[in-house]
Amino acid sequence: MQYEIKYQPSFATIFVKLAPGESIVAEAGAMISMDGRLSMKTTFAGGLISGLLKNWFGGESLFVNKFENNTQENLEIIFSQAYIGDIVAVTLDPNSQLCLQRGAYIASTVNIKLGARWAGFASWFASEGLFKLKVNGPGIVFFGAYGGISEVMVDQEFIVDNSHLVAYTPGIKMNVGLAGGLIGSMTSGEGFVNRVKGKGKIYLQSRSVASLVKSLATKV
Repeated sequence: MQYEIKYQPSFATIFVKLAPGESIVAEAGAMISMDGRLSMKTTFAGGLISGLLKNWFGGESLFVNKFENNTQENLEIIFSQAYIGDIVAVTLDPNSQLCLQRGAYIASTVNIKLGARWAGFASWFASEGLFKLKVNGPGIVFFGAYGGISEVMVDQEFIVDNSHLVAYTPGIKMNVGLAGGLIGSMTSGEGFVNRVKGKGKIYLQSRSVASLVKSLATKV
């Protein structure tokens, strides 16, 4: 499989070329266009139980679409996301996992397994949800976010404003706390923040949908 992510960072779009016999799995609604000779089959994400967990707790669609090239030629398919923003592709080895925020998952190679992972009450308090979508390797996973995406290596405490954490490796733990002192946190407008700890990698989005909605609400 060959792929290219174009129009970054504001309007990122995934262009995939499937060789004969190759397949790719995508979130329902992620496909923009495809060669008419590709076959598409809709299935539960990782099976019925995993699909229900992914839907109820991970905030994703109950179903995924599998696209397969049964011809003898390379065929193209194009994917994107609902948000205006960037998309990244991460290669996971057989022992690797990533936890994704609601709505971040776009597509993955067929060996990637999808499920749900308990994120804790700290995640819920930070408006990130009680559960995260969990993706297990080996394979490639594509995910996106609102705004640009930056990758940060964490080996001690790192502060992230709410609604900006897109993905993280399982070694990262979340705790909610004040940005500073009580008075300073309230008067600065920062309030509560997500204090992530541990050793691993996090992916941050440069914009927040929640902040956009709040800003627009004041102008109505």
